[in-house]
Amino acid sequence: MMMAAMTKASELKLIAGGSLAGLFKEISPRFEKSSGHTLSIHFDSTPNIVGRINAGAAFDAVVVPVDVFSDSAAKSRLAEPTVNVARVGFGVIVRAGGPKPDLSTPDAFRKALLAASSVASVPSSAAGAYVTKVYERLGIADEMKAKTRVQAAPTAIAPAVAKGEAELGIFLTNVFNASGIELAGPFPADLQQELEFTAAIATDAKEATAAKALIDFLKTPVAIAAIKAAGMTPG
Repeated sequence: MMMAAMTKASELKLIAGGSLAGLFKEISPRFEKSSGHTLSIHFDSTPNIVGRINAGAAFDAVVVPVDVFSDSAAKSRLAEPTVNVARVGFGVIVRAGGPKPDLSTPDAFRKALLAASSVASVPSSAAGAYVTKVYERLGIADEMKAKTRVQAAPTAIAPAVAKGEAELGIFLTNVFNASGIELAGPFPADLQQELEFTAAIATDAKEATAAKALIDFLKTPVAIAAIKAAGMTPG
């Protein structure tokens, strides 16, 4: 009876960064099978995640952009220690078979952006905020604002480019796993930055044991292989 209580299956409420949807589609079934727990995941952008946490939403754990921890109120609901799960850089996609712009230097990147008719992205996110900063560094923020085709979620960027709704797609490279698109390349080295995704258990988690089991699972060889297959660097 005690063993049954110890291995009781739980529904784990997780908040995760929107660009991790593809990764969790792959690893969720494996975690559920190995642990016996089930995952209920809310994917969202960094501003919405911060708002959700600060509004008092119930959750057990997060795997989110490290930027979430910059908000003191949100951070107060997340227990230490935190665990770095993965990181990934930025890149540009084009429609499959289309010409690939030169992205080798900041100047070439600037010219490619100005030459593009439209760009799909998600500005209202931690990754999107960095893209906007890059535009500002290149002195083309106003021009790019007019060209940007705002997508509802990171996973919508690649399909928009594949359908011809935008000439380029710009975001974290791990979301570029749809058919009909090709990676033109990463950001130039001088403009590249990796976004870190960090895990933590909620201070008031109802399923803290299951939450710890998930975070431990994210460090297993199975999860690490999935993270690499998703185009991300573990840790």
